[in-house]
Amino acid sequence: MKKGKVLFMMLGFVLLTIVTACGGNESANAGEANGEETYSFRVSLVTPPSHGWTVTATKFNEELQALSNGRMEVQVFPSEQLGSEADMVQQMEIGTLDFGFITNAYMSTRSESLNAWFMPFLFEDLEEASQARRSEEARKMLDELEAQGLVGLDFSFAGERHVLMKDGAIQSPEDLKGKKLRIIGNPVMQEFWTELGVSPTPMPLGEVYSSLQTGVIDGIDIDLDALVSLNLQEISKDLTLTKQMAFPSVVVMSQKVFDSLSVEDQQIVKEAIEAAVDWGVEDAIQREKENLEFLQQAGLNIIDDFDTTSFKPVQEQIYTKYSSNELIQTFIEKNQ
Repeated sequence: MKKGKVLFMMLGFVLLTIVTACGGNESANAGEANGEETYSFRVSLVTPPSHGWTVTATKFNEELQALSNGRMEVQVFPSEQLGSEADMVQQMEIGTLDFGFITNAYMSTRSESLNAWFMPFLFEDLEEASQARRSEEARKMLDELEAQGLVGLDFSFAGERHVLMKDGAIQSPEDLKGKKLRIIGNPVMQEFWTELGVSPTPMPLGEVYSSLQTGVIDGIDIDLDALVSLNLQEISKDLTLTKQMAFPSVVVMSQKVFDSLSVEDQQIVKEAIEAAVDWGVEDAIQREKENLEFLQQAGLNIIDDFDTTSFKPVQEQIYTKYSSNELIQTFIEKNQ
């Protein structure tokens, strides 16, 4: 009987040791090789593997490994494998997730200044939007996230927003009156389309194809990458290249994990992200061209000489309202 108790206690001690060893590092899986710290990070996204943000995250892994001589790597978890965006941010706040590419639509609900990216017709193209990410105002937007336990690193772009309609090209606000449009759940987008007489219809992206096909919605506010990925050209006739808004993700890192790194390793992370996002912007620009060519060949009626003049009153109304935030006001003034 005594031997049994001793054996049971010894087994319990071994299990406790294993659990403690496994649970001691809640964030990055750190180790040591040749006397240097090694790290295996995790980055989470809502987008599928083929999406521009996801391939940019994969590029980040390549850059990180190259700059750290193989000491650092990052595993990419797309398609909400680690939870919703709210879950991801919460995990980064407590240090159990290292990085996230979080949509600006979600992050702008946590930090008002990020709504600057949704100001209508502010950028002519993705290249202009990318240049704006290097501005002092964009840097301040990222710095504001520190109060939430996050390190704002950069902005990654998926493409400009356009309007795809099942039937009927959009060339003036009158063409939108009473139309049911699927939009992303963001206050700026909601107000913009509502003021144009649209009936915003929120729904999961996975339901868009059948809803467009059956007439539940008349169209969708969408980027070309997502349009092609969902094969919406199969059931739609008209695409207007409105370029009404940029749509970035905010690349963020857990402050707890960042602070656990040496100054040198923190710099490596920053340089790797910047290089990956620079590459991602060029990839997004190329995708935009290729997707447009594909959609032309697919037979869509494409309006590429969209005139924003008749949309100016609503544009100015949105600008005025959100310029109460000084950072947004300066961002608008420098990019108009």
